[in-house]
Amino acid sequence: MKSYHIAIVGATGAAGTELLRVLERRNFPVANLRALASARSAGKSVRFRGEPVPVEKLADRSFDKIDIAFFCTDGDVSKKYVPIACQAEAIAIDKSSVFRMQPHVPLVIPEINADDVRSHRGLIANPNCTTTVMLMALYPLHRIFHVRRVFAASYQAVSGSGTRGVEALTRQIKDAAADPESFEQSGSSAFAPRLRGGATADKSPSDTVFPHPIAFNLLPHVDSFLDSGYTKEEVKMQDEARKIMHSPALRVSATCVRVPVYRAHSVAVSAEFQRPLSVEQAREILSKAPGL
Repeated sequence: MKSYHIAIVGATGAAGTELLRVLERRNFPVANLRALASARSAGKSVRFRGEPVPVEKLADRSFDKIDIAFFCTDGDVSKKYVPIACQAEAIAIDKSSVFRMQPHVPLVIPEINADDVRSHRGLIANPNCTTTVMLMALYPLHRIFHVRRVFAASYQAVSGSGTRGVEALTRQIKDAAADPESFEQSGSSAFAPRLRGGATADKSPSDTVFPHPIAFNLLPHVDSFLDSGYTKEEVKMQDEARKIMHSPALRVSATCVRVPVYRAHSVAVSAEFQRPLSVEQAREILSKAPGL
């Protein structure tokens, strides 16, 4: 079996750490692993297959002799370094939203449209996490009954905001536990001045991740609002679903909510199909669907 020289950009973040676990758990054929991150993480190490791997500062030459480069970073980093990785003849797999809707870039969920990978030009985009959760259950039904319209409500963990989101929830829970009486009297608003004021000498930058306190709270939007009244996250669910399922007429109305749990998003989906579909039929199809 061929093995690959792998680079992970953002190796110390939440997504990069999880990717390391997945590669190890699935026994992916890695010949060599290059862990890349920002200057503040350079010099640290990550563990892979029981061994420490030194973290290197991301640079223009980081992709020399790399076969596959995974980008577990925000859009600004991907926008700058994905073209550099491709120029170095690495295949870039990017989790950010920067390239997802570009016509020549395949947007792939392997259980749904793996064949789209064949058309890649050195770059493969990874869909939004909530889109993936929804389509894994929806697509097996769509193949037979052809979905026309979807109503979805997501309940998204703080891990979707990365390590800083997890740290923010932890810090706010500790603050509430340290002064429960104030919290009971004023609720999460007791922490709002801190968040609105941003980080100070005695407050972690993680407290500025969310526009309002997240501990013991629900935030009825994920990402910023657009002129349509939907958020960017909600629009992603429609646009990406259309591209992945090759269904340009698909209509999706989504409401995305941030919830105070650490990991695992949930999505409640109601769908309208072109053909009648019973609960028993749906259960039978989904019980055999890959990845569920």
